[in-house]
Order: sequence, then C-alpha cells, then structure tokens
Amino acid sequence: MLTNFNNHTDSPRLVDPASLAFQSLLDKFAPTDATVLIVGETGTGKEVVARYLHHHSQRRHGPFLAVNCGALTESLAEAELFGHEKGAFTGATQSHPGWFESAQGGTLLLDEIGELSPSLQVKLLRVLQEREITRVGSRKAIKVDVRVIAATHVDLAQAIRERRFREDLFYRLNIAVVPLPPLRQRREDIPLLAQHFLALYARRLGRPARRLSPDALEVLREYSWPGNIRELENTLHNAVLLSREETLTPAQLRLAGYSEHGFNESNDSTLDSYLQQQLTNQPQQLFDRVISSLISNALSMTDQNQTQAAALLGISRHTLRTHLANQGMIKGRRKALVSTSSSNAHGTQERELRIGYQKFGNLGVLKARQSLEHCFAQQGISVLWSEFPAGPQLLYALQNNEIDFGTTGEVPPIFAQASGNAVTYIAWEPPAPSSVGIVVPHNSDIRTISDLRGKRISVNKGSNVHWLLLQLLEEAGIGLDELKVVYTPPKYPLTASDYLSVDAWMMWDPLLSAAESNPELRILVNGEGRVRNHQFYLARRDYVEQHDDILRQLVESLQQTGLFIDSHRHEASILLAQELGLEVASVERALTRRSHKTRAMAFEVIKEQQTIADRFYALGLINKPVRVRDAVWQFSSALALIE
Repeated sequence: MLTNFNNHTDSPRLVDPASLAFQSLLDKFAPTDATVLIVGETGTGKEVVARYLHHHSQRRHGPFLAVNCGALTESLAEAELFGHEKGAFTGATQSHPGWFESAQGGTLLLDEIGELSPSLQVKLLRVLQEREITRVGSRKAIKVDVRVIAATHVDLAQAIRERRFREDLFYRLNIAVVPLPPLRQRREDIPLLAQHFLALYARRLGRPARRLSPDALEVLREYSWPGNIRELENTLHNAVLLSREETLTPAQLRLAGYSEHGFNESNDSTLDSYLQQQLTNQPQQLFDRVISSLISNALSMTDQNQTQAAALLGISRHTLRTHLANQGMIKGRRKALVSTSSSNAHGTQERELRIGYQKFGNLGVLKARQSLEHCFAQQGISVLWSEFPAGPQLLYALQNNEIDFGTTGEVPPIFAQASGNAVTYIAWEPPAPSSVGIVVPHNSDIRTISDLRGKRISVNKGSNVHWLLLQLLEEAGIGLDELKVVYTPPKYPLTASDYLSVDAWMMWDPLLSAAESNPELRILVNGEGRVRNHQFYLARRDYVEQHDDILRQLVESLQQTGLFIDSHRHEASILLAQELGLEVASVERALTRRSHKTRAMAFEVIKEQQTIADRFYALGLINKPVRVRDAVWQFSSALALIE
C-alpha cells in the first residue's frame, strides 16, 4: 500500500478525478481534531488514509496506532482497548495500558469498527463522549487526549437496521466521513500506482527495475480489481518476485479470469439473467450455491488462505469462517467440541486435531505440504488449522479450548503456566539465538544498547523478544521505567508512520531476516549470548490424556518435515515465502539459522526453561512460581526420535 499521497517523494501523484476529490476532502479534515469515519471496500487503503490524516495534523509528532477491531477476542477486547490493572483477571500479572493510553497525544485508528461487539460499542461511545477511559479492574477514570479515526467496509446503516451497530455510536463517528472510492472507479490512477509498486518491490527485493508491456498495462486497466489497491500491490509484488524478465507480460500478472484471448466475457446483465433463470428453476438452492461458489473460487485463487480469500470477497475472516461452517466446509467451534465424542455413520469415533500455527517453521511447511491430512485421513481424524500472529495469542486460544496443539517460543508457555493454563510440553527444537533481535532505522542515533534509554520500543508482549528486551535492558542497566514500551503485534514491512511511532522494533525470524536485507534498517543486536530462543510444541493437557496416539504420529510428521527442511531448504523456503509474501532469500536465511530436528523434552532444556521461569517470577512479571517439569508430557521420553 502507499505510505503517503502526493506530498511523498516516493509516491505517485494521483490524477484521477475521484482520487483528487477525496484527497481534497482529506486536506480539509486533517488539520482538525474531528473524529473521522473512513468508509470503503476492503483493500482500498483505509489505513493509508488514516495515516495521511495523522501526518498532516497537529498530532504528527505523537504516536499513530492502528487496532483491528475484528481481530479482538471478545473476552480480552476491553482490556486491549482500555487497559487493565494487576489482578483484574487470570494472567493479569501487572498493570497494562490499553490502545487508548498508548496513543496518548496522537491518533488511534479503530479499523473494522463494524466488528465490535454491542457491549464494547457502549463503552466506546462513553470514551468518545467523555474523553476518558477506565481500565479493567479499576474504578479510576483516566483522561485521554487521542484523536479517533474509525474505518469500516461494512454498511453501518444496514448494520443499524439489523441491530448489530448502535445508532448513537454511528452519529458520534459520523462527524466527518471520507468515502473511499474503489480502484475500479479510479482507473486513471492504475498506471501510476502500478509503476510505484514495481519500483518499490524491485528495490525491496534487490531486483532490476521492471516495466509493464503495453498489453500488460491494458490488462491492468481492464481488470475489475475486487481486492482494490491491495490486490494490485500483491499482484505486482508477486510478478516482481517470480519474473526473471524485465518486461512483464499479461500472463506474468496471473490475474483471475485472464487468458491469451483476454478476460472471460462476463457482465452484470449476463449475471442478472443467469440469476433470474436460476431463481425460476431452483430458487431454494440458489443462495447456498452462489455463496459456496464464491467462497470456493476465492479460496482457490488464494491457495486456500482464508485471510486473503476473505479480503478478496470483501468480508472479514470471521464472516468467511461462519459461511464455511454453515456449509460444512469446516467445523464450527461448538461442533468441534462435540465431535470428539461422537461417532460417524460407520460406527467409528470421529476425532479432530485442531492445530494453531504461525506460518514460519516446521508447522508452516507441514501445513503447506498437506502431508498430515493424508496421514490421518484413513484413521477418520480431521485436521483443522488456525493461524496466529504470535505465541501469546496462540496460548490464549489453547487455554480457551479453541485449538489442541501449537508451537511457540520459550516465553509464552511460562506466562501460560503461571496463569493456570493446563499446557503440556510435547517436544522442542534446538535454540536459535540469532533469529531474534532489535531493529533500528539505519540512520538512527541508537548505536549501543545504552542508547535505548528514553526511546520508544515496539514489542509483542509475552513473546520471546520480550524476554530478549529484558536481557538487553539489564545488560545496559536500564530500568523499564526509563523507556516507553509499545505493545504491538509483529509487523513487516514498516510504513512511514511506524518510523514516527517508535524508535526500535523487537523482531524475530523470518521478519528479522527480511529486515536485515533492507538497506533502510539495521540490526542493533541479536540474541547471541543473551537468550537461547528454543521452540516448543505444546498441547492441552486433557487432549494429551485422550489422544496420545495422535500426538505421537504428529511428532513423527514434524520430525520428517524437519528433515525435509534441513535437506531441501530452498524448496521449503519457496513454500513458506509464498505463504508469507516475503523474498525467498530472506526465508532461506531464516531457516538456516535454526535446526529443525524435533526432539523429546530433555532434562537440560527443562532446566533452562525453569531458569527463565524463576527469573520472571523474581521480576514480578508472573504472579506465582511454576515448575516446568510438571507440564512435560510423560510419554515424551519414550518417543523414538529421528537423528
């Protein structure tokens, strides 16, 4: 996505009348403190618009933070937005500011605000009216000076009629509205945007400059762009990544529905005629057939990636999964919990393995190769995958019975065990200290660890990089109160606003390897000599007790996948790069930094994990001591591990 508009030297000067009209609107709204509501289809650049408003306001030197309301879990959403006090709920080992407090003096983007639950809508309305928040577990109101920008692709008027969105909140947000036109209504901008993205990704990927053939440019103009600017960006990113020629042809753009004869003939009138015919013949089945076809095609076009498929359809991932569950294409959460004790038509017990994964590593490759599904299919075991941005979120899902098995670094399991989460260590992989580090801008004045004092640092709370940050601060004699820690999920590439919001980022592979190849960034230090950075495979204790045979086979599959990665690293890198949207070379460098031999839990690694747990307790970061060995799978030592 573009990081700015016409004032940015690296960005194209948009010329389409629709673009000029909404930019004129933005220039009127930006200097004010008015709440802005950005309305537009998925992929039209709502966050880019929000950043533009921030950077052209009086708050430009304050933080810009963006939170996806659709990604907030119901049970933790209030604490995420408004913060919580120590002891407010299980696992709240210390007080924690929420998004509103973290954005103090700056701008907070509430993306996909239409996904907020009704109870949170009430509390958000009060915050907007009173300009104060109350942390979970506290009765003390805290004044906040934050400009709120909301964004949605949902028709809020329709949501009000369906009683899914509060009318009073809508009027509070509807002060200044920016209707963001889709790309198909801004076709004069397509050549300029295309050239921008080609230059951007050629530079990032270290490739020669690419250009479009006249035919390719015409194809871009003709295409309907259901995914809008995001789809255009991804299309050209993919073309630069995979093409060896400097001139890109229409075939290399890989646009849906295009062949050497042009786009398949299809227009609105033809579609209307077909639907009318089908409504006459088979009206009862038509709705489900159309929805099923849309979803199937979107999943096929995105290689079964649910997040990308949802974006292509212009709906949230949650909505997509609801449709999938309704049509029996996946099992809904309630059904999944029942199925472990149900029987199928043949009288055999139907079982499930719900895996939480982060795209990188053994589980990412195992999912991409789909070998686990083949392994379990004949045994009547369904394999369901759920993607998570980092370990803390995955452990929360494990605790709430949303998944059965997953993988994280060494820190999240300690927080989970201390909060009463019945996790079980199943296996581990050798340490990789160089695959975590702290990243700063290349021209930053931060040259040593001591220079971190007084700086703003982005870190994913409760993750391995959180542990590394504590080690770095101790090494430099810096207290936590001597800098500003901004708790944010992992992110790369960085945008212009990210450079203004914080001074440094705690990262881990493969994002760290990607950042390492970016000339605009440098690695200040990595984990060498500071943290071990093991990888652990975990399961719910009750699942272990009931399905140890499944876990044995799963570990064997992980071992085989690890051997595949170590012996076919380039091929594995290609599989992961396609999922991650990163350059193959960066992913391959990240894979090289770690051994992927899955092993049984051993005394030495349990002891090291216990040392970390004791340290966190001593620092007051967990509220009770834990014994790591109490959470180790008793069958682990009996595994026949492959060396």
